[in-house]
Amino acid sequence: MVLSVANVRKAFGDHVILDDLTLDVAEHEVVALIGASGSGKSTLLRCVNLLEQIDDGTIHLDGAEITDPRTDPDQVRRRIGIVFQAYNLFPHMTVLDNITLAPVRVHKRPAASSKEQAMTWLERVGLAEKANAYPDRLSGGQQQRVAIVRALVNSPRLLLLDEVTSALDPELVGEVLTMIRDLKGEGMTMVLATHEMGFAKQVADRVAFLDGGRVLEQGPPAQVLGDPTEARTRQFLARIIEAGRL
Repeated sequence: MVLSVANVRKAFGDHVILDDLTLDVAEHEVVALIGASGSGKSTLLRCVNLLEQIDDGTIHLDGAEITDPRTDPDQVRRRIGIVFQAYNLFPHMTVLDNITLAPVRVHKRPAASSKEQAMTWLERVGLAEKANAYPDRLSGGQQQRVAIVRALVNSPRLLLLDEVTSALDPELVGEVLTMIRDLKGEGMTMVLATHEMGFAKQVADRVAFLDGGRVLEQGPPAQVLGDPTEARTRQFLARIIEAGRL
């Protein structure tokens, strides 16, 4: 398994967000996390990337426990890319500088090879001509694709995507989803939190429904989204259908 989350608990004060949550992700697998706001999807991704410290349980990456207190979080984050819905690009830096900042400054890689790798990725996603542009000159979809490229230049073992289309206008969602679909085709191991049920159905190998901080139901998209076994899953999907999102 690339990722093994076992019996993880995370609380903020008296508010329990993750409650004995267990989830495994195999190599080349794409797992979509679905569930209502507050079900723990984003917190789980932040715990996997060690942006939040868990209260109990363990998380393993390629068989090594990364939640051991002796673990260097920076070493782990070199192997796990994460992309948020808010892009988080530095507005005063060009696209190219945003992408190469971590490889050059943090990972001490040569600037020339880092820029070459960044340009290769930008060409692949159709944004090479935007390399010297600043984020405010890009559309939301372009900014999000740059944010994904920034996570990919470190050749991560695992890519985490947290509601990466939520801040986009509907007409811009497609270009980001196409990029993620292409990554799946190349064998990238991904865990994505999403409200895009149609996309989860298309791209995910497995869908995990989170409720009350636990994985209540998981399985192939057609089963979980089309014929769920749990009443809570059916209730959640009924609300999604009513809102026109499935």
